[in-house]
Amino acid sequence: MITVKEIYSKKDLKKFVKFPFGLYKDSKPWVPPIISQELQTFDKNKNPIFQDADARFFLAYKDNTLVGRVAAIINWLEVDGQNQKKMRFGWFDFIDDLEVSKALLKEVESIGKANNLEYTEGPVGFSNLDKVGVITEGFEAIAPMVTWYNHPYYVKHYEALGYQPEKTYVESTFPFENVKPEFFAKAQELIKRRYSLTALKFTKTEEVMPYVDKMFDLFNASYASLSSFVKITDIQKEYFKKKFISFINPDYIKFVVDKDDNLVGFAIVMPGFSNALKKANGKLFPFGFRHILDAKKNNKDIIFYLIGILPEYQNKGVHAVIFNEYYETFKDLGMETCYRTPELEDNEAIQKIWKHFDPVVYRRRKTFRKNLN
Repeated sequence: MITVKEIYSKKDLKKFVKFPFGLYKDSKPWVPPIISQELQTFDKNKNPIFQDADARFFLAYKDNTLVGRVAAIINWLEVDGQNQKKMRFGWFDFIDDLEVSKALLKEVESIGKANNLEYTEGPVGFSNLDKVGVITEGFEAIAPMVTWYNHPYYVKHYEALGYQPEKTYVESTFPFENVKPEFFAKAQELIKRRYSLTALKFTKTEEVMPYVDKMFDLFNASYASLSSFVKITDIQKEYFKKKFISFINPDYIKFVVDKDDNLVGFAIVMPGFSNALKKANGKLFPFGFRHILDAKKNNKDIIFYLIGILPEYQNKGVHAVIFNEYYETFKDLGMETCYRTPELEDNEAIQKIWKHFDPVVYRRRKTFRKNLN
């Protein structure tokens, strides 16, 4: 007998966050999140996304044992502003029992129907800066901090419950030695002269902050044409500043501006925190923070988290300026491996940016969809 319980209390929300720790306790590729940060993500008083979105959280029990979870999400900016009648769901984890996944998705579908939405899609988060997709290929590699991991049986559950693939994402990697300066060093000098561009260098986080709002504006502009994109609002900008920017080495953030100091391109690279997070096992204290600081300073893996070019500067080689800056930053640090976070497989513009580095796709993931009518 499967019982699904909607949760309201902080105690139950902590059970929601900690459920994967048991489900994946023997999984080497799974990377635990920081529990306190996950709780803040779901805190309606702290995460400004709740000004434009609703979320309900469910736990599934079998014989009084916790066996699954799901978050049912409606992003009203998407539904009302873009006329995308989508019922989102994410943080969807479950044991290999079809009755469990079925019962959880039934709750999601019921909420979608009650709000006159047309289809469900998941796993996705609240916005485009959240995690996305269920892994369909590449289960062996350790998961980056900014992605979900899942057991291989998940896909069979989606298919058995009438869900169809909606979007495909790829994750790629290449050794740092593939970054050959001859592909961009001379070109970037020409591009800077032709368009009067300047690459900004940062050594302190406070130097970055005056440009972060512009960065999110550029992010909104450069990704607006992609399917399922939902813009970052002004109040969300402040939230993401506090949540992400302090985690990142300031010299891992690259901005390119024109002669009037207008931002035309940016990129954010993060150290590979996965092994540090496994050591932390969900807790910053007493020792987790030390592991993360060590990874921030001494990691040999880098994750390309975000890159954006203003639409009118796309196809003009601005990415060469950005890559040259990263090469100058990383060439003497002994960096070994570069990773890219999930990117839409049909995003041809982003694939062209990376082609000179001979990236190899090591993982694919999908979102799944089901019509509600």
